[in-house]
Amino acid sequence: MRLLIIEDDREAVAYLVKAFREAGHVPDHATDGLDGYALACEGAYDVLIVDRMLPKLDGLSLIRSLREQGVTVPVLILSALGQVDDRVKGLRAGGDDYLPKPYAFSELLARAEVLARRRSGPNAAPEATFYRVGDLELDRLSHRVTRAGHEIALQPREFRLLEYLMRHAGQVVTRTMLLEHVWDYHFDPQTNVIDVHVSRLRAKIDKEFGPPILHTVRGTGYVLRADEARGPVVAS
Repeated sequence: MRLLIIEDDREAVAYLVKAFREAGHVPDHATDGLDGYALACEGAYDVLIVDRMLPKLDGLSLIRSLREQGVTVPVLILSALGQVDDRVKGLRAGGDDYLPKPYAFSELLARAEVLARRRSGPNAAPEATFYRVGDLELDRLSHRVTRAGHEIALQPREFRLLEYLMRHAGQVVTRTMLLEHVWDYHFDPQTNVIDVHVSRLRAKIDKEFGPPILHTVRGTGYVLRADEARGPVVAS
């Protein structure tokens, strides 16, 4: 699962991020409602875990706003307010489940997995497994990348970087987006790690081939684009 945890208690966030990673999942996090709302709108998450009492934008208002914007990702509400009326308000605001504090992580994990399974049920849109931009192709199942029919060997981080760029082909991807979704950083480590990996990736997918596909947008980030393909071809 890819989860977004929106919780202002930094100790609780650190614990949940560590626990979900140990369980084999990929958690992102935000510590206030406005940042959480922005991430939820731009990210492709399986489940949102939202604390009810948040600074800047409270949890119920955040959920209502997401539903108004057409964001349908399942939401599990965490709250110290555990009375029946409180739970009813949370569900009516657009939440899919409600877990009062204190809670056991094993129960939180099980509830999140149930919500994710429901979303990926028989009527859900399948997750893409194949991307193509121009003559560059990436197959997530076989972990195979080719350009113009020639196989390209990538390191795991390079593959993850390329996959993210291909999922957002034709769109400018910022350094912050790459830090959060490829490196799982929610701060700028003030290193050139992105530049180094982009340079290595560019050397592999562009240097020996035709017109470049990976472009730098000065002062903003990067965009993967071929003249003949402004967006990705996606198959499942």
